[in-house]
Amino acid sequence: MDIRLTPKALESYYEAPQDVQKAFDKQIKFLGSYLRYPSLRAKKYDESEGIWQARINDNWRFYFQIRDSVYIILKLKKHPK
Repeated sequence: MDIRLTPKALESYYEAPQDVQKAFDKQIKFLGSYLRYPSLRAKKYDESEGIWQARINDNWRFYFQIRDSVYIILKLKKHPK
């Protein structure tokens, strides 16, 4: 699967702390190889919009859509607890 980041995703990536960026880089490799990779904990976030959520670390998530054979990363966001 191909992975593309929207401008908003790139902006949120560069605004995130370096440790989050590093963890995202690792998790995105897992996403590219297997959507159900255990540490991603990927799940549907908004079914009507086709948006998924996956884990970066305990405190951060990323949101994406699946279109054909492309994962489109929408944004990275600190997870509210």
